[in-house]
Amino acid sequence: MRRFLDTLYMIAGGVAALCILGICVLMVGQSVMRELGFRTGAVNDVVAWLCAAAAFLAMAHAFKHGDFVRVTLLLEKMSAPMRQRFEIFGLAVATVAVGYMCWWATLFTYESWEFKDVAGGLLPMPMWIPQLSFVVGAWLFFIAVLDEFVIVLRGQRPTYVVAVEERHAHGDFSSDV
Repeated sequence: MRRFLDTLYMIAGGVAALCILGICVLMVGQSVMRELGFRTGAVNDVVAWLCAAAAFLAMAHAFKHGDFVRVTLLLEKMSAPMRQRFEIFGLAVATVAVGYMCWWATLFTYESWEFKDVAGGLLPMPMWIPQLSFVVGAWLFFIAVLDEFVIVLRGQRPTYVVAVEERHAHGDFSSDV
């Protein structure tokens, strides 16, 4: 199960990276096409959807790899047992909050599908299609948070803490800047 989940987070991060590449290609292409006299207004709609997809699909990967912003000032001063209790509390709150986001993201996208909501921009696309990246990303993030919650409940150190410590041990402090 561990290998499956880690692969899932890695794939989601890879798809998010492909979305960013798509944004780059579309923006450069739009600039070139404008200079050649072609209309490119719908590109802005696709770029906006790719931005949202990149953000949501990357959340699980970023969280598991310690790339989320965490305020550890208080945690660093605590004893190991107290730190674990605070991690459990924080992950419990995060599990509920992200679960709530998943519920509403799913309901929101379902309603867009049910009411046949269409984008109001230059590209008339059913809105549920780009909204799916929000739903998938939110559920992957929920799974990642729940995964960490279970890890910490079992008495192990959070994966995101271990990942940051490993980077620091190799002299990589780039994520701290």
